[in-house]
Amino acid sequence: MVRKIVQQVRLFLSPRKEFYLFLKGIIGFYPGNLKFYDIAFIHKSASIVDSHGGYVNNERLEYLGDAILGAIIADFLYKRFPQKDEGFLTKTRSKLVNRAFLTKLTFDIGLNAYINLNTTKNIDSSHIYGDAFEALIGAIYLDKGFKTAKFFVTKRILSQFVNIDEVEQADNNFKSQLIEWSQKNKKEIKFNTTEEPTDKTKPPKFMAVIEIGNREVGRGVGVSKKEAQQNAAQQTLKKIENL
Repeated sequence: MVRKIVQQVRLFLSPRKEFYLFLKGIIGFYPGNLKFYDIAFIHKSASIVDSHGGYVNNERLEYLGDAILGAIIADFLYKRFPQKDEGFLTKTRSKLVNRAFLTKLTFDIGLNAYINLNTTKNIDSSHIYGDAFEALIGAIYLDKGFKTAKFFVTKRILSQFVNIDEVEQADNNFKSQLIEWSQKNKKEIKFNTTEEPTDKTKPPKFMAVIEIGNREVGRGVGVSKKEAQQNAAQQTLKKIENL
C-alpha cells in the first residue's frame, strides 16, 4: 500500500504528469516504474544518450512487447474459438498483430500524440506507431508482469477497441486479392522484391515493385519480403480500377 502511494505521489509531482495520467486511463492502473513507459515512446530517430554513452530508444521494448503480444493473442484466440483449427487461429492472429492494425489501434487510443520522434520519412511511418504500441506492452510486462500485460491487451484493448467478428471476416491478404484479380481479368502480374541498402546497425528493409502488363503500378516497403509485397499489393489494389 505504501509503495503504491509513493508511486502515485511521484506521478503527480512529475513534469510529465499529463502523460502518466493519460496512460493510467488507458492501461487501467498507475504505472510503477515510469522509466519503462518513457522509453516505450522514444522512437530511434529521437534516441537519447545514457550515462554510459549508449543510445536509448524503444526498439528493445518493442522486441519484447512483440513476443508478449503474440503469446497473449494466441491464448485469447485459442480459448475464444475452441472449434477452429490451427490455420484459422494463425490467420486471425496475423490480422491482430500486423503493423497496419496496430497502427490503427495506436491512433484510436490516442497514443500516437505522445510518441517522441524526429523523422519525416514516409517509409518509416507505418512502423513507428505499431512499434510504440508493442513497446508499451513490453513496458507493462516489465513493470507489472505477464498477468497485467494480458489484462491490458484483452480487457482494455480487445474488448473496447476491437470487433473480433469483423476481424475474423476481414481479408487482409492483399497479395492474394491482387492475384485473384489478375487471374479473373487475365492480366500478367509480376512481383519484384529487393533488399534495400541500410546502415548495418539497422534491420534490413525490402522494396517490392508490382508490374501489371510491364507497367509499374505499386510499390511497398517492409522489414520482410512478405510485408513489402503486402504493402505494394495494397497500394496496387487502390489503382487497378483505372487500368
